[in-house]
Amino acid sequence: MNAPARRRARAAREEGILRAALGVFASAGYAGASMEAIAEAAGITKPTLYQYVGSKEALFARLMGEGRDIMLAPFEGPDPGGSTVARLHAFAWAYADFVLRPEYLSLARLVIGEAQRFPGIGRVYQAAGPDRLLQGIIRFLETRRDAGDLVFDEADLAAHDLWALILSAPRTRALHEPEAPPGRQEIRRHLENGLRVFLRAYAARPDAALAELRTLCSTPDRDTRQAEAP
Repeated sequence: MNAPARRRARAAREEGILRAALGVFASAGYAGASMEAIAEAAGITKPTLYQYVGSKEALFARLMGEGRDIMLAPFEGPDPGGSTVARLHAFAWAYADFVLRPEYLSLARLVIGEAQRFPGIGRVYQAAGPDRLLQGIIRFLETRRDAGDLVFDEADLAAHDLWALILSAPRTRALHEPEAPPGRQEIRRHLENGLRVFLRAYAARPDAALAELRTLCSTPDRDTRQAEAP
């Protein structure tokens, strides 16, 4: 097998491990997930699993890191392009599409349930997922402030506002009521309203920013169009 083929094979194996680990973590929680169960779900031996990931904590952190990379792609991709408003809009949808996936909601519920008995689990989850995501949002907002598009004094507070405004209510309800996940139209309503509030508060030229957002929001995303189709 040549080098490119080996790299592809390794990448496929790693992807299989991450998918298997997500399923085991989501069903058993961090404390209840064993490396044996993850290896079995991935169709590999336990020594092979350790060879690829090192430890359960490292595997969990990598899983959270994968989510962070997906969500921050509109901010940190090799050439994300687009205006500040367009990238905020793209981030909002990337964030919603990821954190509202049933397996990640299940994982979040289990981590919250275990955090009091096993504080280390909560710290691993927070450090590998939300904290790293927040730092990526802060970096983006600071670059847009430096470019003159946004105005704020404290980047971390602006980042927390963005985060809370776009999805806090539907995600909280989805965590508490797994049998009633939010529909695409409800998610869209919250995202767009949250972005409007954020831009009114932080855009250097709010009228222009809101006009651009209205244009972006006037075209339903693919999933919404499919949901509305007869």
